[in-house]
Amino acid sequence: MTEPIRVLVVEDDPVAADAHVLYVNRIPGFHAVGKAHSAAEAKRALDRTEVDLLLLDLHLPDGHGLQLARTLRAAGHRADVIAVTSARDLAVVREGVSLGVVQYVLKPFTFATLRDRLTRYAEFRTAAGEATGQDEVDRALATLRAPSPAALPKGLSGPTLERVTRTLRDAPPEGVTAAVAAETVGISRITARRYLEHLVTTGRAARTPQYGQVGRPEYAYRWLTSGT
Repeated sequence: MTEPIRVLVVEDDPVAADAHVLYVNRIPGFHAVGKAHSAAEAKRALDRTEVDLLLLDLHLPDGHGLQLARTLRAAGHRADVIAVTSARDLAVVREGVSLGVVQYVLKPFTFATLRDRLTRYAEFRTAAGEATGQDEVDRALATLRAPSPAALPKGLSGPTLERVTRTLRDAPPEGVTAAVAAETVGISRITARRYLEHLVTTGRAARTPQYGQVGRPEYAYRWLTSGT
């Protein structure tokens, strides 16, 4: 029986870290061996646990994720890295490639997105033998580098999800209502609520009832993943 790929989740936000562990353990062939909320915790975990893959948040409270990857390489750790980030700086992407970052997952993401990345990573790892030519090498790399678009729930679109996410991240600590998010993004309140509820379901947002008026309470939504 093939041993599962051992994954260490490195994520500063406890709610997101728990969600990522659950996601990893739902994917056949993968096992989350632990979680760390800082670079220092990650280093300690790697010193005592065999790890094949880091699911690495790039914005940690005690340093940048790529600096952690650089330190680990210098110390002889050979685990691959899938970077988890909301940053879209291609210079960071280029730097990451040289440090063993094999994939990037942009926040917010769904379970389907992570499953796609990890499944392709597993296929790449299991490729064995000598390539017969350039085409076979290209196909192996394409398995890793060209993931198919992740499916959002029916009726949701990636660009609108990004705008709603940005609105939520920029909101005050008490959060925003669906009506405020709708006005900011330029969509209907019902549509805004669907996107906000999706972020709650995927562990990126929290929902709190607001009372004070007669009738059903209105909900305030706030972003949970701080600093990323």
